[in-house]
Amino acid sequence: MRLVPDPPGQDEPGVWVHLSTGEPIGHLPPEIAAWLWPWMQAGGSAAASALRVRGEDVPSFRRVLLEVACG
Repeated sequence: MRLVPDPPGQDEPGVWVHLSTGEPIGHLPPEIAAWLWPWMQAGGSAAASALRVRGEDVPSFRRVLLEVACG
């Protein structure tokens, strides 16, 4: 999975999660985006791996558990 930061100029910029096909599947929580977005804008890189994916019986914000690795 690929992490894509919002462009500069947003009031509360986020970091989006995209599949390797380029399709967006959601965004990281604001608590993570608050420190990850500026770091990525300054040239840092980050990637995500899915650790667990749950079904429709789970609320959407809890369906995917990601591990974020910064490099």
